[in-house]
Amino acid sequence: MPYLSRIMVQKSDPNSKLIAENRRARFDYFIESDLEAGIMLTGSEVKSLRTGQSNIAESYASVENGELWLINSYIAAYKQAGIFGHEERRRRKLLVSKKELSRLWQAIGREGMTLVPLAMYFNDRGRVKLKIGIAKGKKAADKRETEAKRDWGRQKQRLLKQG
Repeated sequence: MPYLSRIMVQKSDPNSKLIAENRRARFDYFIESDLEAGIMLTGSEVKSLRTGQSNIAESYASVENGELWLINSYIAAYKQAGIFGHEERRRRKLLVSKKELSRLWQAIGREGMTLVPLAMYFNDRGRVKLKIGIAKGKKAADKRETEAKRDWGRQKQRLLKQG
């Protein structure tokens, strides 16, 4: 499956840039569907993201009180902000339509479903966006199967190159 960095973020546009990617998500979860959400940030957070200092690997999204929140994401402090800085691991509100929010609420209501951030990036207009996947957790056997498929694909490529 092609990844966000190849599809959505185009090299020709100077504003488009991949900030952070949760590469482990596709190994730990079956991604059923995904959507793009806006994110409410302060000025110092955006400046810090422009320098590429963030991590969404341990974060998750949650629907609480009719709002969508990104929890436990890390955006490094921006040194030049001084006293106007931000808390590095604060909860950040995600912006989606009411229709999408109700769809997410129904999806996570089912057993074993969760909202996993897949990638954070600047879109073509220079806005920070978050790609969220509706996912179901994999069991250990599923992870081994995924790893075996990946290893076989690599071995197949090596064999094709040699002969």
